[in-house]
Formats: sequence, structure tokens, C-alpha cells
Amino acid sequence: MPKSALLALLAAACALPAAAPAGFHYWTPAELKAFSKSLAPKIDAQKVATASLGSYGSNYLFMIAHREGSGQAEYHLTQSDIFVVETGGGTLVYGGKMVDAKTTAPGEMRGPSIAGGLEKPLAPGDIVAIPPKTPHQVKLAPGKEITYFVVKVTD
Repeated sequence: MPKSALLALLAAACALPAAAPAGFHYWTPAELKAFSKSLAPKIDAQKVATASLGSYGSNYLFMIAHREGSGQAEYHLTQSDIFVVETGGGTLVYGGKMVDAKTTAPGEMRGPSIAGGLEKPLAPGDIVAIPPKTPHQVKLAPGKEITYFVVKVTD
């Protein structure tokens, strides 16, 4: 094969669009912010609506959560939670001890509140990493709401 033909073939191969690898996904800020409106009509008795955005491996998944009231305290034995606040705001209570915790699934507990926890205000753009075995709860003032992107990682 002549050298010029080989160079042309290599140039053509480099110009081909690359396919996204399996598990790749890109969410725009506008897409994530839009969930606050699409999930609002789906609020349940716990004042939360969630949507799964998919599992992309054996140990992590993505979801979006929209709250219009304080959530229950949560405890995950083997999962870390990573929150990215999209809209609204609230207060994250973490650490301490869960009050009246009940097992809701293997390695999962829920309770009405946390005693002795630390508080951190949440606002759009904030990112929070909560390791396994850490009680946590998102609390909202009356009339407030929050929407956040969640990554759940299983250790």
C-alpha cells in the first residue's frame, strides 16, 4: 500500500466519531433542574418524589430526589450517598444517633429524626459525600423545597 494511501486511511479513521462507552451518560444542568417541576406532582406521603436515572455498574446508581418537606433519617450499612443540590435548599443533619430507627431493608434503617447530629445548610451547587454507617436527614423549613442529584455507591 502506498504511503499516501496509508496516511489517508489513518486520517479517515481518526475522523470517525467515537461511540460513547457503555455506562456513559451526560446530564445537563437544565435537565437536572427540570426535575423539580416534573417530580413535584409525584410527591408521596413522606413529601418526596424520586426518579431513577439508572445503574451503571455493579456498585453505583444515579437518581434524582425532590423534597417538599423534611425527610426521614436514613442509615445505609454499605452505601455512600453523594448529593449535588440542584434547586432550593434545606439543612442536612448527619452523624449522631437515629431516634426510633427501624430496619426497612437489609442494611437500611429509617427513623423520624437524629439526636446529637451536626447540621449543614444546603444550597444549589453544594456537593455532599455521606459515607456508609452515617445517619443523615434532609430537613426543610415549612414552604421550602429542594431537588438534588444522588449517586449511591455500594462499598
